Amino acid sequence: MRKVHPYLKNKFIITIIVFVTYSLFLDENDMFTMISNSTKLSQLETKKVELTTELKTTTGILKKLKSKSEVERFAREKKYFKMDDEDLFVIYDKSVEN
Repeated sequence: MRKVHPYLKNKFIITIIVFVTYSLFLDENDMFTMISNSTKLSQLETKKVELTTELKTTTGILKKLKSKSEVERFAREKKYFKMDDEDLFVIYDKSVEN
């Protein structure tokens, strides 16, 4: 008969091996889930930074729009609004576009 390694006869070693195998591969919070959650967390943190900077710029624009003249300027420049008695022509430069 084949000889069994002496470490495999020890019930504590077998228990530790079973526990480590279960916790690394079979558990609800296994190694693969932890890696996946870590990558999701890093993606969410970068998105949080982007949204924070966007929020700061939007807040700055909102503070500027407290006066009526700034609202009119913003509407004309960014949203291409016009008065009732005027025409609006938008000219695009092809070299600046994609």
